[in-house]
Amino acid sequence: MQDFNYSMLCDYYELTMGNGYFKTGMKDKLCYFDLFFRRVPDGGGFAICCGLSQIIDYIKDLHFDEDDIDFLRSKGTFDEGFLSYLRNFHFSGDIYAVPEGTVVFPNEPLITVRAPAIEAQLIETFLLLVINHQSLIATKSNRIVRASEGRAVSEFGSRRAHGADAAIYGARAAGIGGASSTACTIVDQKFGFPATGTMAHSWVQMFDDEYEAFKAYCKCYPDNVTLLVDTYNVLESGIPNAIRVFNSFLKPNGYRPKGIRIDSGDITYLSKKARQMLDDAGYPDCKIIASNSLDEYIIRDMIHQGAKIDLFGVGERLITSTSCPVFGGVYKLCATEENGDVVPKIKISENVAKVTTPHFKKFYRLYDRESGKAIADQLCVYDEKIDDTRELVIFDPDYTWKKKTLRGFIAKQMQVPIFIGGELVYNEPSFDEIRSYCASQVDSLWDEIKRFENPHRYYVDLSKKLWTIKNQLLAERK
Repeated sequence: MQDFNYSMLCDYYELTMGNGYFKTGMKDKLCYFDLFFRRVPDGGGFAICCGLSQIIDYIKDLHFDEDDIDFLRSKGTFDEGFLSYLRNFHFSGDIYAVPEGTVVFPNEPLITVRAPAIEAQLIETFLLLVINHQSLIATKSNRIVRASEGRAVSEFGSRRAHGADAAIYGARAAGIGGASSTACTIVDQKFGFPATGTMAHSWVQMFDDEYEAFKAYCKCYPDNVTLLVDTYNVLESGIPNAIRVFNSFLKPNGYRPKGIRIDSGDITYLSKKARQMLDDAGYPDCKIIASNSLDEYIIRDMIHQGAKIDLFGVGERLITSTSCPVFGGVYKLCATEENGDVVPKIKISENVAKVTTPHFKKFYRLYDRESGKAIADQLCVYDEKIDDTRELVIFDPDYTWKKKTLRGFIAKQMQVPIFIGGELVYNEPSFDEIRSYCASQVDSLWDEIKRFENPHRYYVDLSKKLWTIKNQLLAERK
């Protein structure tokens, strides 16, 4: 696989703007950008932010090689002074972000960048592509896991992913979202997310008959036998031959089968019949695994119809989030600095959803002190602090007469510093710690927010100070 310098993985306009900032004397102008999204995928009630680890690695390695400089010079567009600047380029700014696995909602700053203009602009594409992809897959994975109602979900999607990075980081994101394992070996090697797998149909086809194929596999892996039983006929061939080999080889040698997998047909019906056959043969502990183009809706229906499935293997509809393949994150300027003062900036559009919230911001999540459940989020100006020892009135930023007075709550600031002055200040948690954190985040939500259809809209409000600043800017731009 070719080794790319990801500093060059940027939209060309980021370089032309950078060159323009350099020529106009604005290269050191401090500015603030927010990365946020506008809609939850699949019409869900929340999303899961993922991808920070890859962004950290990217920021630490930001540089331009001589080959990069020569290529840019060949375009005939860029000032020599700008190219010399790129030769010594490194990130010197600040980055604040929500930790990986955080439950997030539309219009909240998942990442805030404070940096000189060129630096802040050049990292736009990579930050977006990482957060957009991995948050999409983590969110989809969590939907599938929740639909499975406590049954394990294994990520099976590498061969259907949109390239190597999508397979690797998509599987990692699926694990953060709640999947229990992956079929992707390198993800286990690099991140410790356990890889599992046994056989494909080709193993069965290699032998003269199905029984001999099963017996050969049992001899190779007697303590970890899961047999694929749908190569020919699940009920007339696959299950009977599996039971036969369990009886003739595994049981006499002191082993128990781990499971059987069904990958085609009416899996709900077949699983019920298979369960009865296995139980009658004395193998109630033999698990039944289902795969074949599954998603949260199919899994939910299968369970409601009484399917006897212990584990779901989910591939293409997870790794590509087929039903909603775009997360829709954006990266927008929200402020600049003038003589040490933060100057808010706003983007206005006739499409109301595209009007940005200005200023250098932070946001708090407000938790009920008794239940621990999340009540609402509030976006504030950077110098505001919520005092959770006093009551707080929150209001809908669009329908301001809709107000709620909160008492007995805990306020938690959601973003944490990642880079300060270009130096990494964040202690990255382990993969397992991120998974546990994500599970606790989802658990902090009321069930109404977790509905697949018509979920309750979680409140994301603006502080009065921030709301006033936004509306003043809107009034000035009319």
